[in-house]
Amino acid sequence: MSKTSENKPSILKTGVKAPNFTLKSTPDQSVSLNDFLGRPVVLAFYPADWSPVCTDQMGLYAQLMPEFKKHEAEVIGISVDGIWSHLAFSKDRRLNFPLLADFEPKGAVSRAYGAFEPAAGESARALFVIDKKGVIRWSFLSPDGVNPGADGILSALERLG
Repeated sequence: MSKTSENKPSILKTGVKAPNFTLKSTPDQSVSLNDFLGRPVVLAFYPADWSPVCTDQMGLYAQLMPEFKKHEAEVIGISVDGIWSHLAFSKDRRLNFPLLADFEPKGAVSRAYGAFEPAAGESARALFVIDKKGVIRWSFLSPDGVNPGADGILSALERLG
C-alpha cells in the first residue's frame, strides 16, 4: 500500500448515524447537529476560509440556497478556522448559512466524520447529506483542489424524497 493512500481520510459511509456535535457559529453562539433533527442537513467540510477553491465552493452553495430550501435542507460549512475568520469570510462572500469552527480541540468533528487530514492540519473537502433522522444518506470525499459542486448533494436530497 502506498503512503498516499494510507494518509487519505476514510470518511463515514451511507447508513451510519451521523455523530452529533456542538460548535461555535459566533463567539457566543453554538450550533448542534441535533438542532436540525426533522430536517435534512448538508455538512460541507472544507480546508480553509479564503482559499480559492473553498471560496468558489461556499459561494456556489450560497447561490443554490433556493434549491436546498426546496428540500427543506440546512447547509452547514465546517473547517478548522477560528470563528473570527469565519465571520469575516462569511460577510465578505455573503454566505447565507452558518460556518462552524472546528477549532478547539482542532479538527475534533472532522476526525469524528473521518475527514481530518493530520499532515495538513485541516479538514478534507468532504460532503455529507444527513436525513431527517440523523443518518448519513450520501457522502463524498473530493480532492482538495477540486470544487465538488452541488450535483451530488442535490441528487441525494432528491432521493430522500
